[in-house]
Amino acid sequence: MKAATVVQLKKELQHKNPEELMELCLRLSKFKKENKELLTYLLFEADHEAGFIESVKAEMDESFADINTHSYFYIKKSVRKILRNVKKYIRYSGNKETEVVLLLYFCKKLKDFSPSIRKNTTLINIYERQCLYIEKKLTLLHEDLQYDYSLVLEDLK
Repeated sequence: MKAATVVQLKKELQHKNPEELMELCLRLSKFKKENKELLTYLLFEADHEAGFIESVKAEMDESFADINTHSYFYIKKSVRKILRNVKKYIRYSGNKETEVVLLLYFCKKLKDFSPSIRKNTTLINIYERQCLYIEKKLTLLHEDLQYDYSLVLEDLK
């Protein structure tokens, strides 16, 4: 089966009544965890972006605390998983400022992590790649925010 385009889906959804739309959304949420998470964000957390950011930061704190530090292999796997989850939450939000805030927090946690990431090339590369990515994203923000977040980024470097 070939998936329809977004334009085709939008046109078809315009012809549905609210009850049918609700049924479609609920059915969609049963198939993938990410669909359910996105629907949860849109319904409960989209209006409270600051609360959403704090909950993601708290989840990041937990994840960093749970990392197995006996081997850099496990540290790398865990850090990649944390970054993958952060990127997923950023996609849910779609807000550029949220993206910069969460990535700055990720970099701060990674820099302060013990044992030091300076002893592993892969972790250094992940850290530096995210810093470069943040620099690119800063140009999309308002000038005042750019200045504030660029100061934070400079402290991280």
